[in-house]
Amino acid sequence: MIQSISKTYSFAEYSQYQDSTNNKYELVNGELKLLTPASGIHALILTFLFQEFYREIIRINAPWQVMPGNVGIRTAINKSRIPDLTIITAEQTELLKNMTTAILDSAPILVVEIVSPGNRDDDYRFKRSEYAVREIPEYWIVDFEAQKISVLSLVNGFYEVEEFRNEDIIISGTFSELKLTVDQILSV
Repeated sequence: MIQSISKTYSFAEYSQYQDSTNNKYELVNGELKLLTPASGIHALILTFLFQEFYREIIRINAPWQVMPGNVGIRTAINKSRIPDLTIITAEQTELLKNMTTAILDSAPILVVEIVSPGNRDDDYRFKRSEYAVREIPEYWIVDFEAQKISVLSLVNGFYEVEEFRNEDIIISGTFSELKLTVDQILSV
């Protein structure tokens, strides 16, 4: 019987990792975790939210950037996640300009994860605890299958959750004037 040996990567090795593909990987407990390509609805929701956040950032004249699934966040000594959307500060934007690998070592303003079949535990359990430890103030979980959006707000080191469905207007501490309903987001 042949056993395959999996390699454990340090954060430094992960941050320099290159293969001959366009694959994206997260680092989870020292192991590379391949991110599967998004489904059609996942991609449409991501694009819709990107555009809405971008417009709102411009409208309120905030010094932020919305990044679509291309900026990692170091969540522990041997973990790094790549949220579907990340809202970053002007300072983080400046740091990215000089990085060889786009992985933040500081908490962004807001992250969004769009749940895909097969990664529910990642988004609802594991990333939730990692993002709380990283002290990310606001975390959205967009769940097309369950037809809901959860907004998690960090309070004293733990996330408080508010769930929104159907015609509920999503309440965001970061984007307090944004008027989006769950139906608008999930029916793109």
